[in-house]
Amino acid sequence: MRISRRVDLERAEHERLSPDAAFSDRSRGRLVVEEPDLLRTCFQCDRDRILHSKSFRRLAHKTQVFLAPEGDHYRTRLIHTLEVSQVARSIARPLGLNEDLTEAIALAHDIGHTPFGHVGERALSDAMARYRGLDDSGAPHGRLFAHNEQSARIVELLERDGHGLNLTREVVDGIRCHTGSRRSETLEGRVVALSDRIAYVCHDIDDAKRAGLLSESDLPEGPRSVLGDSSSQRIETMVHDVVSSSAERGDVVMSESVWNAMMSLRDFLFENLYSHGDAKWEEPKAYAMLTELFDHFAAHLDEVPEEYRVHDGDRPDVQVADFISGMTDRYAVSVYESLKVPRSWRRR
Repeated sequence: MRISRRVDLERAEHERLSPDAAFSDRSRGRLVVEEPDLLRTCFQCDRDRILHSKSFRRLAHKTQVFLAPEGDHYRTRLIHTLEVSQVARSIARPLGLNEDLTEAIALAHDIGHTPFGHVGERALSDAMARYRGLDDSGAPHGRLFAHNEQSARIVELLERDGHGLNLTREVVDGIRCHTGSRRSETLEGRVVALSDRIAYVCHDIDDAKRAGLLSESDLPEGPRSVLGDSSSQRIETMVHDVVSSSAERGDVVMSESVWNAMMSLRDFLFENLYSHGDAKWEEPKAYAMLTELFDHFAAHLDEVPEEYRVHDGDRPDVQVADFISGMTDRYAVSVYESLKVPRSWRRR
């Protein structure tokens, strides 16, 4: 049986991938230089490091849309991440892009997300602004805490007890640029950014339908006529459109009609599910709980675990945000109860 070593895999990339792909042997490298692995390319190593990290495992118990859903079939942040990875690989493969790089970025893109989804992100950002005596609307980019920046911070600094995962620069760039106005320097990173939107638009509709909050007939007719009448049809339509449009344009893009249809569905979800829907009625409690946790730990920094105090000693609010953002939903509730809820007295 023949062994394929790293150099063989790198050579094979040049034989089968598009000239526009990111090649492993042309990576811009890591912040800390390491001896290359004998069997795996640098992007394969990155993927494995992410998969085995504590932060990745915690995604299993973090909210996607529904807070603490009662049912086994609603998406968690981990399931969302895996679905983004699947969509991204389905786009990268026919375009001849580097699937290992694409997968690594996708697996880590939400690794810095807070408990309770975007309401947690907003709570930490507002709490940090108050701590600094700022109006949060005046903070850089409108937020002091952003999950994409936190994801990059985790892999660069916080994982492995403050040492970071030392990933390649291409992976960190793709993580940081998966949302917001900045575009990734690699086509693989741009694939993940678009796949993130495709995945959450489709599966959030699916979860809302399962919860009885939306029906297929509630969705606007225009986007349905373009994308399809089910989640699987919509994903297939968008994936095929990205592949054909990107091949034609030489960049990762959608056609105008499919892009407009996807964004119309996204706007519909923001209006009817993300911002005002019945799935959000518990969010004020989550927001209040996380801000109270922030205030407590900012006043009792010695209670923050040491691994979160390795960096930024002059910015205690950042250390507290690192700690709280890493919590799962249920751990945040447990910590809050231990601090705020009186326990039954018993003789010691």
